[in-house]
Amino acid sequence: MQQVTDAARATFSLASGQYALARPQYPAEMFQWLADGCGRHELALDCATGNGQAAVGLSPFFRQVAALDMSEEQIAHRIERDNITYSVASAEATGMPDHSADLVVVAQALHWFDYDRFWPEISRVAHPGALFCAWGYDWPLTDSIVLERFIVPFRSLIDAYWAPNNKLLWDGYRPADVRFPFEPLPTPDFSIRVGWRLEDLVTYMTTWSAYKRARENPTLTAELDALIASAADLVPEEDVLSLEMPLRMLAGRVG
Repeated sequence: MQQVTDAARATFSLASGQYALARPQYPAEMFQWLADGCGRHELALDCATGNGQAAVGLSPFFRQVAALDMSEEQIAHRIERDNITYSVASAEATGMPDHSADLVVVAQALHWFDYDRFWPEISRVAHPGALFCAWGYDWPLTDSIVLERFIVPFRSLIDAYWAPNNKLLWDGYRPADVRFPFEPLPTPDFSIRVGWRLEDLVTYMTTWSAYKRARENPTLTAELDALIASAADLVPEEDVLSLEMPLRMLAGRVG
């Protein structure tokens, strides 16, 4: 597994306010499913929380939610709730008490972790039988011309600039790939569904780490700018696009 470089970590601190605003919302039924899978509802731990989107989804179901992220910039844009405690800490060294968590989640980040350190930390922090679940979302899909004329060409232009770690997510967090130490549990087929204008979609796609790296190439920058400009002609500005992003999930009981 390739370790995360300082440059890769810094990517997620750049324009953190834009990143927080552009993140699509996880489905409410997923958080209900997670809560239903827990025998206790005292403490949920959200590793690599970003601005706290997953932590907020968990907050109605647990007395306390501990939300950790190694990026001070991301934590600075946190979403406040009375029962969420935010801390700057890594997923591999949470600082949480032994066997304290009833649920541990990782949203859109498991592919960046150091598994030699992360899995022992989860076994230490979670109580035996606690639920672990990681997820990430797939590419945006739509039946609009926007898929063929904008999303697909955009992805093609930045394809070479994705970090190798991203393939772990695209492959569905296969247990062997992430060295999952617990018995995998079946998970429902959840998807994020949003209604966005083209402007919202562009804002989201320009938060992608590969897009930021691609813009270091002047030729690609010009091509990307031209593609984004031409997308305005595909649909009326006020049209709302129906988009779906299937979730890739990995769950298990901490042994």
